[in-house]
Amino acid sequence: MGFTIGGSRSTKEFRSGSRRRGRASECTAVAEYTGLWGWDAVPGARAAAPGRDCSCGHTNCRAPGAHPLDFAPTVPAGATLGEVAEIWDEYAGAAILLPVGRVFDVIEVSEEAGRRALVRLERMGLPLGPVTVTPDGRAQFFVAPGASAGLPQLLYRMGWDDADLDLRALGTGAFLTAPPSDHAGLGPALWLRPPALDCVGGPPQARLLLGTLAYICHRFRR
Repeated sequence: MGFTIGGSRSTKEFRSGSRRRGRASECTAVAEYTGLWGWDAVPGARAAAPGRDCSCGHTNCRAPGAHPLDFAPTVPAGATLGEVAEIWDEYAGAAILLPVGRVFDVIEVSEEAGRRALVRLERMGLPLGPVTVTPDGRAQFFVAPGASAGLPQLLYRMGWDDADLDLRALGTGAFLTAPPSDHAGLGPALWLRPPALDCVGGPPQARLLLGTLAYICHRFRR
């Protein structure tokens, strides 16, 4: 519970102003994702430290602070700031989640492997999409939809199907915590490579990145 120092009126005004600034920041971020990059967004649950109790209220929640809120609507790609605010005001403080499998899939590796792979990929001049890092040490590369379903075949063709790789693909049904939202009560998700104009047309095909990602992951396993 909170306490006040000095007059309660100024404290209430400060808190109200902080909430308004927080909502404005959230709405601006969502509007950028929907309007500029063409991504859907969904209000998500939050988890509070130290017990990481989920804001959904379910005591047996399987993914505290890392799932969409029940009955929350999807903010569709193309939504304006005003349209975002109209929806998000109903879910103030919600995490920003991006549905995977619609405009992009995700290839996820350890953060250290992801950082090393990103440097190599940039030196090779390969096309790249956005990359996030989570507070629990995962790097998430945006790739074209279909990567999750096609990953086993791609790894087989590249000769990595028998390798023990810390690598997986996320597709339809998964959700990614978008910066600057808190992920699972552990801290904020961050951009390792933020979205840029070169990815407006969509992220790259997974096959262009997978060989390098698999090689770096294999070296880390060894």
